[in-house]
Amino acid sequence: MPRCLVGVESGTFSELGVGNGLENNTLILLAKGWRGFWIGAEEIAFNHRLNPKRFTFFKTWVSLENIISLIRQGLKEIEITELDVLSLDLDGNDSYLAQEILKCGIFPKLFILEYNAKFPPPIKWKVAYDANRSWDFTDYQGASLALFSELLAAYSYTLVCCNAATGVNAFFVRNEYLDKFGDVPDSIEDIFIGCRYQLYRRWGHLPSPKTIEQMLIS
Repeated sequence: MPRCLVGVESGTFSELGVGNGLENNTLILLAKGWRGFWIGAEEIAFNHRLNPKRFTFFKTWVSLENIISLIRQGLKEIEITELDVLSLDLDGNDSYLAQEILKCGIFPKLFILEYNAKFPPPIKWKVAYDANRSWDFTDYQGASLALFSELLAAYSYTLVCCNAATGVNAFFVRNEYLDKFGDVPDSIEDIFIGCRYQLYRRWGHLPSPKTIEQMLIS
């Protein structure tokens, strides 16, 4: 749990690009009782209709043309006006979509973005926009950490960490919360985590749809 949200017992979230829904960044927030919505093009593995006042899911393809209307629809569905946490992982056009979100005045307290860890700082790189792009399991995906950092800095966000294992997710907080992150290095090079995909192994119990369904009705 990011420090800007530690102790927050209720809040709001959205996640875009959720796969089958069993291993997602915002699941811990759902377990805590937060309200939120997901958007993705795949079927999810659990019954997401068990508690529509707390959680909803839209199965649809996300593009620049519909991302803002989808987010606004999600906010309306669960009767909220702003997001505490927004996670974006769509394996391709992420930098363009993130910019569109921010340009349209949607400013979550915490913005989680998947970056392409093949490109260390100070490299600024991104794929060409293609509304129909699907990930082909190659390194032609997303954008570099330095590019995301520059993009979000223009909207008063600061990079505070990357996930320590494989180098996939970058965490950006609104600058008004930077007083909670006094130990964060000033240099992006010291925050960057490169490709460590070889370290990934599956340990422990397999995720179950029943676990998430219990979260929804508890």
